[in-house]
Formats: sequence, C-alpha cells, structure tokens
Amino acid sequence: MPSSPAPSSGALLWFREDLRLADNPALDSAVKSGRPVTAIYVLDEQTEGLRAMGGAARWWLAQSLRALASDCAAMGLPFSVRRGRSDHLVRDALRETGAEAVFWNRRYAAREIEIDAALKEELQGDRFSVQSSNCRLLHEPWEVKSKWGDPFKVFSPYWRAAQARGEPRAPIPRPSKGQIEPGRAIDGESLDSLGLEPTRPDWAGGLRDAWTPGEAGAKARLKAFVEDDLRGYASARDRPDLPSTSRMSPHLRFGEVSPHQLWHAVERAAAEGPATARDVEKFRTELGWREFSHHLLFQFPELASRNFQKRFDDFPWEKPKPSHLMAWRKGLTGFPIVDAGMRQLWRTGWMHNRVRMICASFLIKDLMIDWREGEAWFWDTLVDADPANNAASWQWVAGSGADAAPYFRVFNPSLQGVRFDPDGGYVRAFVPELENMPARYIHAPWEAPPESLSESGVELGKTYPLPIVDHGAARDRALKAFDRMKAESA
Repeated sequence: MPSSPAPSSGALLWFREDLRLADNPALDSAVKSGRPVTAIYVLDEQTEGLRAMGGAARWWLAQSLRALASDCAAMGLPFSVRRGRSDHLVRDALRETGAEAVFWNRRYAAREIEIDAALKEELQGDRFSVQSSNCRLLHEPWEVKSKWGDPFKVFSPYWRAAQARGEPRAPIPRPSKGQIEPGRAIDGESLDSLGLEPTRPDWAGGLRDAWTPGEAGAKARLKAFVEDDLRGYASARDRPDLPSTSRMSPHLRFGEVSPHQLWHAVERAAAEGPATARDVEKFRTELGWREFSHHLLFQFPELASRNFQKRFDDFPWEKPKPSHLMAWRKGLTGFPIVDAGMRQLWRTGWMHNRVRMICASFLIKDLMIDWREGEAWFWDTLVDADPANNAASWQWVAGSGADAAPYFRVFNPSLQGVRFDPDGGYVRAFVPELENMPARYIHAPWEAPPESLSESGVELGKTYPLPIVDHGAARDRALKAFDRMKAESA
C-alpha cells in the first residue's frame, strides 16, 4: 500500500448495522462533505473472533440488503456488496474508487471495536480521513455513568441517568437524490452468491409470510404500530394473544430504523392521537433496556459466553438430556405456552417477549439446562438476534446477569399461560393440536377430564405430549441447587 492515496475527492460509505438511508449519520456526513459517494457492505465471515450470524438473521440480512440496494439505486448512490475480511476490502474499495475519506457508524461488540479502531489508525496514518458516528443507540455505552464515574449494573438507576442527559436528538432527514453526488461504481458479488438464504430445505416460508425486511418495511411497521397498537401498550404488551407489541426489534437489529426515529415517533403519536403518556413511557423503557444491554456488553464483552455474576460459575447445571433439549426446541414439552412460543419462533423467527421469558425459565429452571444452550438456539433462530439483547436477557432470566431476576423466581408455565393468554388464543394459533380445548384446560390439558379431551380430539401422549417434567418437583430441584450455590459462594 503506498504511503498516501491517489488524489481524489471521493468518499466511501461503509454500511454495517445501519441498513437505511434516513437518520443515517455516516451517510449524512458523507453527503455534507461535498464528495462524490460510493457505498459498500462487507459480509465478513473471515476475520477471527467475529460471531457468525445465525440462520434466521442471515435470511433477514439478505432481504435487507436487497432492499438497500434498490433504495441506493433509486437515489443514484453506487452500492456494492463484497465478502471477505472487512479491513482488507475497505482498503480495496478506497483504492478502486480513489476516495480520500471513509465514513461509518460505530459498533459496540469488543472484536468489532478492535477491528474498527485498528483500521481507523492505519487509514489515518496513510492520510485518509476517517469519520465514525453513532447511529445505533440513544446513548453510547461510555456516556452514561454513575456520579462516581462507574458503569451501571442495575437498570433503573442507569435509565434515570440516561434520561437525565436530555431529549435524544431529532432524526436526520433522508437525503434527496439531488443531494448525493454519485461516486465511482465498483464491482461486488450478487446477493444470491453469498448463500445467506436456506435452500435445501427452504425453511424460511414462515419468515417470508411474517416480515417485510428493509427500510420501507420498517417504516410501514412503525406507522402501523403508532396508529393501531401503541394505545394500550403499557397494559397489553404482555399479552401474546393480542397485537400489542411493536415488532420493531429485527428492524432495529439491522439498523433499518433508528432508536431516535422510534423515540420521536411515539412522542408525536401521544401528542396527536390516542396513545397515552403511560404507553409512550413504557415503550421508551423498552428502548432503555436495549440501551442497557449494550451498556453491559461494552463493559463485559463475554456476555454471551460467561456468567456476569461469577458465583454462577459453580452452579450445578445438569448435562442436557437430548430428548429434553429437543422437545424444548421443537415445542413438544407438554406445556402449551412453552410449546406455542417455541413453535412461533421456528415458524416466524420471532417470539413475543413475555413468552421468551417463560420459555427461557423453563429451559433453565425446569430442565436445569445451562442458559448458554438457550442463548445459542435463540441466536440461530431469531431474526432479531442481537449480541447485546439476546445475551443480557438470557442472563437476566438465569439470575446470573446484571440486574437479574432472582434465580428463585421460577415461572410456572401453566399459570403464566392462564394469566397472559387467558382465552388460549395464542396457544391455539401455534399448537393446533389443542385448537378445540376449552380455555379452562388449554394451559394444563393433563388436568382435563377424559370427556373434555375426547371432545377436543386430544389424546395425551399421542396427539399432544404429556409434560416432560413435573413442574413442582423441577422447581424444588432448581431452588435446592441455587441454595447449594449460595452456600458454597458465601
């Protein structure tokens, strides 16, 4: 590499987890630099230490990149996708375009930070201009600290401190076609050649039915949420049988929408329409949990692989019984709310948040299986699998994380079903074997009298499984294991 680049006024925009044109600070800075802009995305599966995306996330990425390519073409912005080591390919793109400047938005996992910092130092040493921006978070992880300058480990004080920083900035408007001066186009790979989508078998039919990835899909989903579902969100968000959540998480994961856009969209909805201040505040608190998860990942990079609380290193996890683990993955545990959640996950690549907690609690506490098994399965099957949220949430349920639910809080799956799916609509939607079960028994079909089972067409152990564990006995076993761990770490 020569000591200085060839003279040029070009700018390279490196897309990463920010697959949108509106409220994209890196794009905005590139355009405002007055340079002609060329954009790239690099699928980096070669750099050591990067965690490969799971299957569902890879499917989403393929759709999102197609949408982004179309949006860039409509704006006259040259865009290409390449596969390989990102640091090498960014340098190649700079050389091929003759660009003097590169713009990107920041990432927060430890290995990604290392890659970006090293590349930035090298490029600046070769007299390139490098500008990074924040587009993924309302508050970057190092910005919110206690009055003693320490990172927070409990959500409530963290979120109070974050909110005390003031209102998040307004979203940046999408540039118009005339504002972007096209840079030099460079070759890339076809999306089909990247192998992001399943073929044999093609298991993504349910995902295609459930989602519209891309910035336009995110915009439409947000519009539907604020107009139809934000009202009553505070009280209904725990009901999986109702359309009561935003379903924005995969769009956030891939940066098709920004948290700033969400923050101000719900604020406008409260000012203009039926949503209440309580609904808006509850939704913003969910954005706050996402922020806190990234705050934790930044201070504890091994969040997905190590216990945040070291005392859990001695927890007596049981060796998973293959039959139990497979029953959990396939939604065949005999506990209807758990089975509905796991089947929703497999069919759509997503699961209602309340049900995620129930399913996680069942794996960890009823089956005594290490939380990392569940985190890995969700990582592979969730379209919104995020290195911060996924790991922080699993550790929260396990009791091993920051601000964790106490380990002795063990969800009773039948009672959780009765409370949050009272008429059984959610179970019926994903466990058709129980479609005709009366609501009174749908969350505990083993308690139904023989005539109810017969009339419903249910034969336990044949058409629908019997429970794979006795919840009461499993709860006692989990609590005794927790007591042993406490005694040993005292």
